[in-house]
Amino acid sequence: MKQLRTPNKDAALRSRPLPRQVKPSLRIRQSLPPVLRAYKPAVEQQKQKREGLYAYDGDQPEEQDMKDCPVFVDRKGEFVRVMCSDYGYRSGVGRMYQSADGTIPVSGFELAWENFRVELASLRRSVRGDEYARVSGANPPQSLPGKALYKLGGLVVQGLAALDQSLEAAKLLPKLEATPEAPDVIDPDTGEVKSEFSRVRLMLQQLTLSNKAVSEREHIRESSGGKVETTWYIRLLYDAVCLMLDLVYNNRPIQRFWFLETVARMPYFSYISCIHLYETLGWWRAAAELRKIHFAEEWNELHHLQIMEALGGDRLWFDRFLAYHSAIAYYWVLVGLYICSPKLAYNFSELLEAHAVDTYGEFVSSNEELLKSLEPPLVAAQYYRSPDLYMFDEFQTDISSGKRNPKCDNLYDVFVNIRDDEAEHVKTMNACQDSEIMDEIVERREKTRRV
Repeated sequence: MKQLRTPNKDAALRSRPLPRQVKPSLRIRQSLPPVLRAYKPAVEQQKQKREGLYAYDGDQPEEQDMKDCPVFVDRKGEFVRVMCSDYGYRSGVGRMYQSADGTIPVSGFELAWENFRVELASLRRSVRGDEYARVSGANPPQSLPGKALYKLGGLVVQGLAALDQSLEAAKLLPKLEATPEAPDVIDPDTGEVKSEFSRVRLMLQQLTLSNKAVSEREHIRESSGGKVETTWYIRLLYDAVCLMLDLVYNNRPIQRFWFLETVARMPYFSYISCIHLYETLGWWRAAAELRKIHFAEEWNELHHLQIMEALGGDRLWFDRFLAYHSAIAYYWVLVGLYICSPKLAYNFSELLEAHAVDTYGEFVSSNEELLKSLEPPLVAAQYYRSPDLYMFDEFQTDISSGKRNPKCDNLYDVFVNIRDDEAEHVKTMNACQDSEIMDEIVERREKTRRV
């Protein structure tokens, strides 16, 4: 299939139907490739224009107007301008909708060794470059014990950095290289990081989230009838999780969201594992439809996670270490809880999802102007504006409220969509605690698949 390319000019990138040059048959069959990249050589542009594949109906653009930025064509044939670069730790590899997407993994031993090698280098950079100073800078200590702990932590980091340098000098560790940047963020003419990349990264660092405002929003919701009823010990566990998030991720909203979305997938993995075990043992086979709903919920959370990674939420080694190990522990806790009482497991998930709604709601309210000035990541456009919305509908239990058709024109729309997704998870987790989910499944069977 030939690839459609477009110049990076505002007139060409506004959301609008495909111009006359694009063959109608391509648009009708939805066979246009979703990701477009601008291409520089004028000869290639003229060739595409003659073939009806050049999506620009104005004057021929100048060479300096052409940039290598992705553009997404949604299910309606409209352009969605997306971020020029991926700001995450795994930029270019291990990410959905990129060149390696869908490939079969190598053996687990090879994956484990490669991950250990890469993460060891990242750990060394974290202590040599003192990444922890960023965390402490965003969370300055307020008490004498806190200041003492920060001082002790700084001394530990300095000691580890000195040890690493000594081992490197003794050739027991390889020479530590600087953190590599993805090829698409380097200007080929200067060899430096592109100014657009630096500008967007700086804007992302200006996003804020107030723990106090989130707590107040939660209090208002609970006092107005939206409180999630639970047992005292589940509430105690929930409060402990919220306190940890407030302390570790204060003034670091994207990193907080990335941690949350890493952990948020675990409930659905654990529920599916338990239901599958019951089916395999022949104990219970009436939950197959429920298992499908949980998979759709996990698929939704996976895209939230990919969005936060694309925004740079996983760049620090400390954040990755904490999130991955917390997710593994959380998975096994929920497996045990689900085996003992599925209702309690769903109840705890409902609490966390309700907290996520409050958190994202406060975030979009306090950062609206800045978020509207930023393009959405490519993975967000792929998920919310792609032709096939089957998995998107499947996790939304309350189908009586109608189909959602989310916008995705900027980063504000993305976070509004995520907030609304979390609200749907709250409804589903609530429905799973009684027979209401059975009625929803019966109603779902009578609906046809949406594409």
